[in-house]
Amino acid sequence: MKEHIKQEGKFKYFEKGEGTPIVVLHGLMGGLSNFDGVMNYFPTKGYKVVVPELPLYDMPLLKTNTKNLANYIKDFIDFKNYGKVILVGNSLGGHVGLLTTKYYPESVKALVITGSSGLYESAMGESYPKRGDYEYMKKKVQDVFYDSEIATPEIIDDVYSVVNDRNKLIRTLSIAKSAIRHNMSKDLPDMHTPTCIIWGEQDEVTPPEVAVDFNKLLPDSELFWIDKCGHAAMMEHPDVFNTILYIWLQKRKF
Repeated sequence: MKEHIKQEGKFKYFEKGEGTPIVVLHGLMGGLSNFDGVMNYFPTKGYKVVVPELPLYDMPLLKTNTKNLANYIKDFIDFKNYGKVILVGNSLGGHVGLLTTKYYPESVKALVITGSSGLYESAMGESYPKRGDYEYMKKKVQDVFYDSEIATPEIIDDVYSVVNDRNKLIRTLSIAKSAIRHNMSKDLPDMHTPTCIIWGEQDEVTPPEVAVDFNKLLPDSELFWIDKCGHAAMMEHPDVFNTILYIWLQKRKF
């Protein structure tokens, strides 16, 4: 993956395929590779998949918040001259997608959220991480998934390295607090962008009732469930996730 990442100006991103741009937004502790399934599937269906690296650890501390991440995505869309894009976001990435859609609806053709923060405060605000405690961190990462085997040693090591880097930890907590402040329950009824909600039935980070609330509050949304699935549906069940999303995009003629 890393050898295929491009850098232009302030932007680092992965890009594959040609066609309507699908811009993928990773989570707070998630990497670009979390969306390998999306990256490999949708370019074969006539879409360009683009995964920008969110500048979680690069912004000035006082500007490290969800709103500025949404501004960054808008800048990226404009920089690449994509026009209107399909945004796909997991966890914090879903929240950033929601905020980008709220502030810049003219740039978003459709929105896809899975395990998104934005409504449920505990999704971002729990008192983790404990620095230096590897076994604790391993359990926290495993709990993200229905199948704990998805939490490979590489994924656990990546998270562990973040929480033991003081600079990254401070910014991680700053973004988490910002996500809690930016609760979107009052914004969603005014957001008419077509939205596909794909959720794991066993998501313990953002429980199923969160998906139900998103679906109730968003005027033009559809909710799809994946069984035996936790917080990162696109990782645990990539084939099912891709099929649901592709059928929805085709039905909506995107």
